[in-house]
Amino acid sequence: MNILLIPASNSKNSINKALINYCANLLNQHQLEILNINEFEMPFYSVDLEEEKGIPNAAVDFINKIEQVDALIISYAEHNGNYVAAYKNIFDWASRVKQEVYQDKPIIMLSTSPGPGGAKSVLNLARESAKFFNGQVLSALSIPSFYENFDVMTNKLSNPELDTSLKVMLKK
Repeated sequence: MNILLIPASNSKNSINKALINYCANLLNQHQLEILNINEFEMPFYSVDLEEEKGIPNAAVDFINKIEQVDALIISYAEHNGNYVAAYKNIFDWASRVKQEVYQDKPIIMLSTSPGPGGAKSVLNLARESAKFFNGQVLSALSIPSFYENFDVMTNKLSNPELDTSLKVMLKK
């Protein structure tokens, strides 16, 4: 299976990227690509800008990445209860290329944060809106208190219940 893994964070020290890397290690029997959203930098979306300059090539490239895979795993960082602005901007532009951004792909959605909320607000937002963009959410999991539940030295989930939940999800 060809899987695109997206840490929906533009931080170079992203804990969501650490979580995505752990998933990649668990899925090494598949063909994987981990996307760096910093490679899809575009001006902030506006209708006026789209009318003046058209859709940036990076938005088309993002849609093409999704088109080429069988499934998606996305781990959402949360800023003030919402998507990271960089990811939201990519998604906004991509939806102008193709409203069905997820292209009927199965999706596993994850989120994590240093605090006890585990970025659940953005995870719930992503899950609820996926149907409007032709996404098939298979399952979702929030990892609260990242540094208490993830061993950064071994790059593995250290909480056995969360680790089991994640492994079960990835077998789907």
